[in-house]
Amino acid sequence: MFNRSLKCLSRSKCLTCLISDQWRLSLGLNQIKYKQAKPGEEGLGQGRGTGWIYLLLKNKVNFSFTYPTANFLSLSGNIIGSGIFISPKGVLEHTGSVGLALIIWVLGGGVAALGSLCYAELGVTIPKSGGDYSYVTEIFGGLAGFLLLWSAVLIMYPTSLAVISLTFSNYVLQPVFPNCIPPYNASRILSMVCLLLLTWVNSSSVRWATRIQDIFTAGKLLALALIITVGFIQIFKGNYEELTPSKAFNFWMTPSVGHLALAFLQGSFAFSGWNFLNYVTEELVDPRRNLPRAIFISIPLVTFVYTFTNIAYFTAMSPQELLSSNAVAVTFGEKLLGYFSWVMPVSVALSTFGGINGYLFTSSRLCFSGAREGHLPSLLAMIHVKYCTPIPALLVCCLATLIIMLVGDTYTLINYVSFINYLCYGVTIIGLIVLRWKKPKIFRPIKVNLLIPVTYLAFWAFLLVFSLYSEPVVCGVGLIIILTGVPVFFLGVYWRNKPKCVNRLIGSSEYKEAACMEQKVGELQ
Repeated sequence: MFNRSLKCLSRSKCLTCLISDQWRLSLGLNQIKYKQAKPGEEGLGQGRGTGWIYLLLKNKVNFSFTYPTANFLSLSGNIIGSGIFISPKGVLEHTGSVGLALIIWVLGGGVAALGSLCYAELGVTIPKSGGDYSYVTEIFGGLAGFLLLWSAVLIMYPTSLAVISLTFSNYVLQPVFPNCIPPYNASRILSMVCLLLLTWVNSSSVRWATRIQDIFTAGKLLALALIITVGFIQIFKGNYEELTPSKAFNFWMTPSVGHLALAFLQGSFAFSGWNFLNYVTEELVDPRRNLPRAIFISIPLVTFVYTFTNIAYFTAMSPQELLSSNAVAVTFGEKLLGYFSWVMPVSVALSTFGGINGYLFTSSRLCFSGAREGHLPSLLAMIHVKYCTPIPALLVCCLATLIIMLVGDTYTLINYVSFINYLCYGVTIIGLIVLRWKKPKIFRPIKVNLLIPVTYLAFWAFLLVFSLYSEPVVCGVGLIIILTGVPVFFLGVYWRNKPKCVNRLIGSSEYKEAACMEQKVGELQ
């Protein structure tokens, strides 16, 4: 089912990638031939060559990015996203008080820091790009790696995209429907239009996608800077009644342990992305030095931004007003910004638009890592020969997102994806302890105190058990979807001696692949 050969199709052929000004996209392991593209030279089916064109001559695929700078700014920029405009309502709803909600935000940053330190050790001990998937495959073998990949492709990426798309539509439509929740159909249709538009952009041009990301990243920075600045002004004016201890810990409901677990799930969605640099470990300069530095600077910075954003919300709104708002930042702007209140929905819409683009852009990376290990169909590893974009992977992710968008509301989907995210994080960190036991003498440039992974796993077990208890249907569906990957693995990956009729049905032979490759190499020489 998941043979490692690449199928030669008329429009989506099995080779080439171009290095653009900001990103290096490369194909190939084993034998690679290359040709340098001179400035202004026409690349293979591409506009103007700006770097190297790589040709894959064998049967494995590797897809890697090299960022212009891989430092703490890129890590904090990847963590800070649209989650901070979505999660505050969910965290407050499950905690029952302002003070406990703020504590959850601070503890969420601490848990992310513990996980990041564990991932730093794994990142320099197993210096492979691909993050969790690469580590789990290396430590536990193909089945565990495949299940993590399966959950990412079917759950994590599509659900995160659905949440961000729905947030985009809510913030765009809220000014149009100021006194009520935007209609269900209008919200879904606008979300789908946005997703389809950005899928088309990412399918048409890598350069367009990266430029959109650069431009729209400014949206979230503008919105958060404005919220925090106005919040400080409110505090200096003495408008912090909801933050006084007597009011902040005035519970309108008594949260159970299950409620606290769900509050952590809501907050963790905003912190997702703390393991971002582990996906580009092979491209980091001096990871032993730069990876811990990025963690020690970025996680406290993000925690500060998130905590003070929530503090700013409570200088303008009561807890009841925040819970009744469908777009918290818009309500904040309407209360404090007057004529300039339009800045807030525009900024958040820009932020979420860029977030959708970023998830679409990076989702294909995991598909390529899976194809390199033979865990995904070769179709998902194909690059369009003219546009140099992973169109099949983008279409699969888009289709999965459209389906998920229709089956749940925003906060249920956040619980759903955060539960699966934490499950994968925990399995990966268990792998760190297993690796210490299996290979105690392996060189570890970074070696964290064993108390760090143990503390993280204790919290991890608490979170998963009580989340499953509080939301058995939502979390149970996620577990069932992951387990459906077991028969798929054994039929598609483990079973290698398939009948010829099956091989003919699911992929072309290596002879055809080699012939296709040789023909393209001849065209370039």
